[in-house]
Amino acid sequence: MKIYGDAQSGNCYKALLTAALLELEYEWVAVDILQGQTHTPEFLKKNPNGKIPLLELDDGRYLSESNAILSYLTEGTALWREDRFARGRIMQWMFFEQYSHEPYIAVARFIARYLGLPESRRAEYEAKQAGGHRALQVMEQQLQESPFLVDHQLSAADIALYAYTHVADEGGFDLSGYPAIQAWIGRIQTQQNYLSMA
Repeated sequence: MKIYGDAQSGNCYKALLTAALLELEYEWVAVDILQGQTHTPEFLKKNPNGKIPLLELDDGRYLSESNAILSYLTEGTALWREDRFARGRIMQWMFFEQYSHEPYIAVARFIARYLGLPESRRAEYEAKQAGGHRALQVMEQQLQESPFLVDHQLSAADIALYAYTHVADEGGFDLSGYPAIQAWIGRIQTQQNYLSMA
């Protein structure tokens, strides 16, 4: 299979980290979003939404949206769950990541890291801080109760939230006030076959 993406993107990193943890073989295809490579006619044939990551399966089918890719890759593995309620909780955290976490932490990081925090985007960057800290507080509360987000074992939920949380400082979010999150980050980084973000 092929994974199309940007190595600095948290959403793309979800797929790369999952593939590493599960020892999946894949071909990496680098895509430069700042150069408009997701909007070429060739790429848009693969994903009309013009976004990365994009997973190309061995049979030529494509799957987009980072958490859909994460679900696909982890189904039937230890990173998913057989228990129906546990699967529901994994999905709960994955939706949380997309609606309550990523729009603040990932966007603030994009403005600062990719765009260099231009003055024209400073107000937007600052407006993202409160929402990002709300999301971190929700995670902190859960991680004070269990070592991972769903239970006592790493799951797709952790990968989904880890991707942007562990680099939240690049978006202006100081994690020093979140000891449970810091300990959780450490636990993930000691997993067998862990792959750091490029």
